[in-house]
Amino acid sequence: MSNKLDQLKSFTDVVADTGDIEAIAKYRPLDATTNPSLLLKAAQLPRYQSLIDEVIVWAKNNASSDDQVVDLAATKLGVAIGCEILKIVPGKISTEVDARFSFDTAKTLIKARQIIAMYEAADIKRDRVLIKIAATWEGIRAAEILESEGINCNLTLLFSFCQAAACAEAGVYLISPFVGRILDWHKAKNPEGDFTGFADPGVQSVTEIYNYYKTHGYNTIVMGASFRNLGEIESLAGCDRLTISPGLLEELANDEAELPQVLNAESAKSEVAKLSLGEPEFRLMLNEDAMATEKLAEGIRNFIADQVKLEELLNARCQ
Repeated sequence: MSNKLDQLKSFTDVVADTGDIEAIAKYRPLDATTNPSLLLKAAQLPRYQSLIDEVIVWAKNNASSDDQVVDLAATKLGVAIGCEILKIVPGKISTEVDARFSFDTAKTLIKARQIIAMYEAADIKRDRVLIKIAATWEGIRAAEILESEGINCNLTLLFSFCQAAACAEAGVYLISPFVGRILDWHKAKNPEGDFTGFADPGVQSVTEIYNYYKTHGYNTIVMGASFRNLGEIESLAGCDRLTISPGLLEELANDEAELPQVLNAESAKSEVAKLSLGEPEFRLMLNEDAMATEKLAEGIRNFIADQVKLEELLNARCQ
C-alpha cells in the first residue's frame, strides 16, 4: 500500500505550507503558500541570503524615495521567493498582502496589484499567483474587485461560517479556514475536553463549510490550513485542498496505513440555506462568534509583528 501522503494526493490537492525550497522539492505538492511568518523564517535560511542582497539592490534602484526602500524590498522578497518556489511546484503560489492593510480595501488593492505586477515583470503569469488577504469585510471586498480583474485570491485567517459565506458570495477563488487555531482556542477554554478526530472543532468548521459550498454549487475552493496533528488532516481527507507543514507532510509520507476519503463533493449535504450577507449582518455574525473574533484579531496582530521583524531585518541589511 502507498503511504498516506500519496493516498491523500489521490483525492485532495496537497499544498506545502512553507517557504523552504528543500521541503517543497521533497514532498512535490501541487501549490505552495507563504505568509509573513514563513517569509521571516525563509529570510534567515542560508540559501536565500544572496537573493536578499539582490532584492535590496533592486529596491534601492526602484524606490521613489529612501522611505520606500524597505517596504518595496519586503514586497519584492515575497515575490522573489515565490518565483523560486514556482520553479518547483506545477501549480500556484500564495503571496500575502501586508496585514496592516486588513481593514483598508483601497490599500489592499494597491499592494495586491503591485505584487501581481512584480510577478508579471518576472514572466510569471497571474494565473499562477494567489493574493492572500485576511478575511475581514474590507479584505473580502478587495478580493471581489481583484477577482473581477482576473487576479485570484486566497482569503486567509478564516475562522467563521459567516466569513466563508461572504467569500463565496464575493466569488473568491479559494479560502483557507484555519483548523488548528480553532482547536487551540477551544483547548484553552476546555483543557480537559476530548477534541480528537471528528470531535475537533476545527475539523467540524471546515466540514460544515465544505458541505455548504458543495450543496449550493459555489466554485470557491476550500483549503484547510493550520493543522496541529495528523488526525485533523485524516478527518478532512477529500477536502478540495489541504495546506500542510513539512513536519506533517513527513509524518504522512512515513505512514503506510490506509487513509479513507472522508469528504466527497457528490455526497456533501448541508441543511444551511444560502446566505447573502450585507456588512451589518456580517459584522454582527462575526461579533457573535467569540472564537472567530479573537483568532482573527490575533492572527492579524501576529502577521503584522512578523512583517515588522522582516522589515527590520531588511533595514539592517540596507545599511
